[in-house]
Amino acid sequence: MLYSLYEAQHAALQPLRLAAELSRGWFGHPFSPLAYSPMSRRLAAGSDLFLRLTKRYEKPAWRVDYTAIGGERVPVRTEVALAKPFCNLIHFKRELAAPRNDPKVLLVAPLSGHHATLLRDTVRTMLPEHEVWVTDWIDARMVPLADGPFHFDDYVEYVCEWIRLLSPDLHVMSVCQPTVPVLAAVSLMASREEQARPSTMIMMGGPIDARKSPTAVNNLATRKPYSWFEQNLIERVPAKYPGFTRRVYPGFLQHLGFVAMNPDRHFNAHWDYYNHLLQGDGDSADHHRRFYDEYNAVLDMPAEYYLDTVKRVFQDFSLPKGRLFVRDELVRPQSIRKPALLSIEGDLDDHHHREEPPESLKEGLLRVGAPQPGAVGYRERQHHDRERDVHQQAALEVPLDGAESELDHDGGDQKVPERGLRSRARRRGRPAVSRPRR
Repeated sequence: MLYSLYEAQHAALQPLRLAAELSRGWFGHPFSPLAYSPMSRRLAAGSDLFLRLTKRYEKPAWRVDYTAIGGERVPVRTEVALAKPFCNLIHFKRELAAPRNDPKVLLVAPLSGHHATLLRDTVRTMLPEHEVWVTDWIDARMVPLADGPFHFDDYVEYVCEWIRLLSPDLHVMSVCQPTVPVLAAVSLMASREEQARPSTMIMMGGPIDARKSPTAVNNLATRKPYSWFEQNLIERVPAKYPGFTRRVYPGFLQHLGFVAMNPDRHFNAHWDYYNHLLQGDGDSADHHRRFYDEYNAVLDMPAEYYLDTVKRVFQDFSLPKGRLFVRDELVRPQSIRKPALLSIEGDLDDHHHREEPPESLKEGLLRVGAPQPGAVGYRERQHHDRERDVHQQAALEVPLDGAESELDHDGGDQKVPERGLRSRARRRGRPAVSRPRR
């Protein structure tokens, strides 16, 4: 019902959107005489802002048309290596004059509201020295009901199939949310003693153990029963889409949740955009458009997968408790022997290792000072490590380049203590080192 009302609201706004487009052209186009009237800029800017706030944002283009290899410009062609009902495996094929034996990388993008194009810069960075495949998830409202449901177990099977297709000598990188199904897939393949297994696994900022450093998102999952999520967040796709009657977690509800985490920041960003238009600051306005064209483009998630994730990952904590089953087969991460593991953690991520890793593998554990967008908090280590770094830097009288006293990201704001730095600076009779805000 809510999805249908959302569609009806969008249709009802069409006359106002048409009027706003006409107003923007009349008062904003340099060839229009009305553009030189006293209130023209305000009217044009207001109309432009209204259009952006009521616009439907489609999936952005990849815009990865070339790369640079050996100082030469090499064209890049995007092709579908494997088409599945809910995901296309995309290969960024480099049009090379001579074949190269570059490492193969499977980049598993999150199925968590935004499109895989958020990883565009990662793909661009890796292309000069890697063969890159990316999981390009399909909007669930575009998947016909005849293609069946999509559960957490189906996600794991998808990953297994991709690994078999691209092996041997494959490196798998999972970003945020897919770390759990990727770890489950590799564990199952190891338990089955399959030959097609990745050479390395790179896990970046995912909820391996969501009990650690709970944030507002984690707390919501534990406070609310499973039935609350099913009754309040799941809708059926309206008749205008191919996935008519499919149960989904709608993209517009996910987007509302993203914005609700930091409403002040988004309000200020749009107010600044309006002022940039008034001032004729085209560069800043273009930067705002590029960011929000990507940020506002969301997709519907299959209801089965979303509810499975809430239950298994954020309520039952099945993986760290050793109780995660995929199609009645127990997931045993301890079976993994061959692939090397690289865990890339931000200060606010929640990768958590139940056992201390061997000394030979500790070099593969990184902590990155910047938080990952949307990642869950890692606060129990943050305060200790930050205070230690602050004291060390103050003692050396070295500015903390790139450090920050307040981390502003979609997961919320968190203050970092500066008392030790300032008190030590006062004792030494010099001004405290100021740390710029990111």
